[in-house]
Amino acid sequence: MSRYDEEARYDRPRRHTRPRTKDRPSYDDAAEGFVTTRDRGRYTCWVGDRQVTAMKARQLGRTGVIVGDRVKLDGDASGDEGTLARIVEVVPRTTLLRRSADDDDPVERPLVANADQLVIVVAVANPEPRTGLIDRFLVAAYDAGMRPLLCLTKTDLADPDPLLSIYRPLGVESVATQQGGDLTALREQLQDRTSVLVGHSGVGKSTLVNAVIPGADRAIGIVNEVTGRGRHTSTNTVVLRLSGGGWLIDTPGIRSFGLAHVDPDKLINAFPDLADIARDCPRGCTHAADAPDCGLDEAVAAGQADADRVASFRRLLASRATTY
Repeated sequence: MSRYDEEARYDRPRRHTRPRTKDRPSYDDAAEGFVTTRDRGRYTCWVGDRQVTAMKARQLGRTGVIVGDRVKLDGDASGDEGTLARIVEVVPRTTLLRRSADDDDPVERPLVANADQLVIVVAVANPEPRTGLIDRFLVAAYDAGMRPLLCLTKTDLADPDPLLSIYRPLGVESVATQQGGDLTALREQLQDRTSVLVGHSGVGKSTLVNAVIPGADRAIGIVNEVTGRGRHTSTNTVVLRLSGGGWLIDTPGIRSFGLAHVDPDKLINAFPDLADIARDCPRGCTHAADAPDCGLDEAVAAGQADADRVASFRRLLASRATTY
């Protein structure tokens, strides 16, 4: 080794000379915000009565921040133009609406946090209702611990009762609407709740949002006469404040909804009467129609369970394995 190599060796500064500490800053006094939009790494948050722009702090690492999250903000949370706060903590979520991998989406995606109601918007005509997708939305709601609500649109074009009769055994509540009609019943269901609107394109979600929240200015599309499907008009998820109290979360139109993450045992727990019966099932019972010695079949045969309700539950169960 040459003299120059030795000098370089001993003169090189040591790395990590400062001792590490396990102490972490406390954010007990940090402002708490509610994430309403996300756009290219910037988040808009409601803090009290003001909107604050924030970015995710590096210390959060891979911790995801999604619409609906309640977060703690450090830095300038005044909301003044040109200011930028930092999201330093995500408050534990009460609910999480998510969607699994499918042909259009190769990874599981968390969609919305902390919502308590899933409003499934369905047109009774133009486009025709797709019960398979409705079933999958219901499964997602039950899995997330959210209350499902069927919101039927365009009821001036067709009778909604045939569709409603499919879901009565499940006890799913519903409201019926039409363009230009009275929305009092829908507003009552939204009052003081955090509600997520879902539905495939063309069912009238954006029209509903604009009617319930004047000035929301959500883009409105049309239904293709050849395919019978709507064009995507809402391209991002956004949270809107209801004047009477509560939040309305509008999502882009969805044409498929993967449910590979849903556990059948968790799904049946959304139906306490059936869950009680299923406790007597053999170990590993799937509760499906072809499951041997399933307690649901025995209960139906003995008159202890409603056959239509069991069939409806099994339809939801089967929807997990089919892409719509």
